Amino acid sequence: MPFDYLAAFPIPAHALPPRLRGLLEPVGLSPSQAVEVAAMQESDAHVGQAEHLHLLMAVVPGVEDGPIEVLSEAGDGVVEFSVPTGDMRGCSTDFSPSISGYDYIVAAWGDSSFYTFNLAEKVWMTLGLTPRCVGNDQQRLVYDDLGLPEFGVAEGEVSSDYHWNLKRSVNWHMSNEYLRRYLWLRGARGVRAFYYSAQLQDLPEVRAIMGGETHVSRKPADGIAWYDLDIREHEGGLLVQLWASVEAVMPELCQEQTAEGILWPGDAQAMTHARANALLGVDPVYLHDRFLQKYEQSTFYDTTPTRIGGQWYCSPSYRGQWSFTECRRVGRNLIQVPMRELYKPKPDREVIHARSFAVDPADLAYADLNEEHVVAKVQRLLDVLLRLGDGLSALGVTVGLNKSAVELTGFDRAEVVANGWMAYPTLSRLAQVAPFDLSQQMFLARCKSLHEVWQRVPNGYLKSLLEGAGCPRTAVRDLGSLKLLQALLNVIERLNAHEEASDAFASATEPEGWRDRSEAMAPLFLNNDLRIADAHETVEQCLATLQRLGFDTANVNAGYGRALDFVMDGVINALETVAVALGKLLKLP
Repeated sequence: MPFDYLAAFPIPAHALPPRLRGLLEPVGLSPSQAVEVAAMQESDAHVGQAEHLHLLMAVVPGVEDGPIEVLSEAGDGVVEFSVPTGDMRGCSTDFSPSISGYDYIVAAWGDSSFYTFNLAEKVWMTLGLTPRCVGNDQQRLVYDDLGLPEFGVAEGEVSSDYHWNLKRSVNWHMSNEYLRRYLWLRGARGVRAFYYSAQLQDLPEVRAIMGGETHVSRKPADGIAWYDLDIREHEGGLLVQLWASVEAVMPELCQEQTAEGILWPGDAQAMTHARANALLGVDPVYLHDRFLQKYEQSTFYDTTPTRIGGQWYCSPSYRGQWSFTECRRVGRNLIQVPMRELYKPKPDREVIHARSFAVDPADLAYADLNEEHVVAKVQRLLDVLLRLGDGLSALGVTVGLNKSAVELTGFDRAEVVANGWMAYPTLSRLAQVAPFDLSQQMFLARCKSLHEVWQRVPNGYLKSLLEGAGCPRTAVRDLGSLKLLQALLNVIERLNAHEEASDAFASATEPEGWRDRSEAMAPLFLNNDLRIADAHETVEQCLATLQRLGFDTANVNAGYGRALDFVMDGVINALETVAVALGKLLKLP
């Protein structure tokens, strides 16, 4: 039966400070728990209970539990103190840092003034972890398992220093799952070696241990001396100091995250890899597209949408290590994927992640599987921008301007045909998941991204076009991009209304009505207002404009997803109006 350190400690559990009680308790088997493997902390009595803690975790061989003696390194809280001394070559040949002969999880070094911390080489090499440093003056090391990937497997402060007091607290934590795997591979236990001190109130439970003395030192009456407890009267209370070695983690693996035996909605039989691989039919699984958010929000994954045979696929992949396959978008917020493809080689935790977004087939009766999704909208936007670029480029030729469509819009038709969106990550960001309950902040951010995608045509080029059409230079000089585009549309539509040819665009006479307000351009002005809407009052004004344009603003009470659809459709239609007018004037295909 495991040794109960909390029960064996002389101070009753209910009288212990929460921090000390936690140090005497073992670590559970939850894989999501972050286990403290090193610490150096000091807290001032003026800001709460005064506590000091120096903690290391030793790797003690053996799978059988049982106390070990107090380790000498517990007091200093470092594996190695100061530097080796000697003035002869080879005097440090046998230098081998350890915690009283045991390996360690965190390599901690200090000399009373400066302290440095890092994950032990044996740990990160055994587990295949990769470090990254975050922060500026307050730097931390974070270790990731990039093979899966799993981020934040272990992390903690890089350094601290001491001058009158500890300048920066140090805390190192490690994933319970990975720590237990390391200990399991080593056939060893994780033992906390620590020094703890706290100024406590004068409690009768603690006084009972002192037996009427003002200062006592206590060790276990029999067996191994796994703790050394010092209690003394101090500043109207009791100062408790403890040096101890406590088994915290045994070499038992956390329950593995496995996709074997998962029950999927609509399937009465648990799914296994073997059963999935044997499936011959499509056997579709429907996922809510929130499934993609984990991958879209990390640069480690590739989630670029791909169009194959007129269908859109969004299959996340990870650096050539693994990939989802045949994840086809259907409806506004659904993804259809064959069960067999879902269980093809990839980490089981990714399949489990997908399962958490599975949609019950019974709910599909209420879903419109033909409704346009955000990726299709962005493709419509791209198609319009390509046509707009071709039209503006061709129109420029009539007034002596030579600019390619790529220079004007930033999008190359040949590149899009050959490689889709691969060269344009801004399109992928704009096409990220847009649920119905989209927050106002995310809605405004998406409106900003939408504006940045289409507003790439140089203002100078539009001004040159208008000047070539006869608009006074002084009148167009101070116009912004939206009013320039609106003026250009007014000029072209008037020419089209009179069935003029493209050579009629160049004129020395000021065109009639070029400054008029065009209702077709209203969505672009609305999108611009939303782009800069950083105040609540401004958002309210934008909502009023949305309502004037025909949107039922009551829908935003449930989220801004529908509002985003409305804005995107409006922007696409407005740009298409310009592109169509250009095509008609220039007789473009």
